[in-house]
Amino acid sequence: MQDSPVEINCTAFVGRKHFVKGTLQHVVKVIKENLEENTLVDLLVFDDSTGKPIDIDFRGSLEDVLDRLNSKPGRIKDTKENEQPARRAGRPKLGVVSGEVTLLPRQWDWLKAQPGGASVTLRKLIDEARRSGENGNKVRVAQEATYHFMTAMAGDFPQYEEALRALYAPNENRFYESIDDWTPDIRDYIKSLSSNAFTQE
Repeated sequence: MQDSPVEINCTAFVGRKHFVKGTLQHVVKVIKENLEENTLVDLLVFDDSTGKPIDIDFRGSLEDVLDRLNSKPGRIKDTKENEQPARRAGRPKLGVVSGEVTLLPRQWDWLKAQPGGASVTLRKLIDEARRSGENGNKVRVAQEATYHFMTAMAGDFPQYEEALRALYAPNENRFYESIDDWTPDIRDYIKSLSSNAFTQE
């Protein structure tokens, strides 16, 4: 089946019990082969990257189900890397491209006084800012995924609101204490989704 969104990793629950985990194609196949139609009312499949439920129409064959998922607007497609722009002056063999930077005289003076000069210092500052930003993004994505799943599956659990407050505080110890008595399969999946939610920059 061409260009199918089967590389999405997901986890299925029947009621509050974990049922199957893997690629979307694998999960759909296991569900189709093992669950009766009357059991599907208790089935929820979650995207492991977002914590959101995936809407799946299980009517027909496995191929029918995947075809319908493949034809949904907004499905995940294979992406290609953007083509590299034409290189300008610089050090092409090293992948270095020159560009224009406008700074105040005092800023130029500070840059020139740094070990390695202005270019080396700017590259280091940019790399450090990118690392910091990527870390912050990982935390945000993990928090949102955890929130979506908790809202769908644990909204009526004891200390749900306390757990949410701890998630965004962020207070790792209080968060795990709040969910410690929850249904094991749900609690363990929440721990998996929140693994980057408390990463320090």
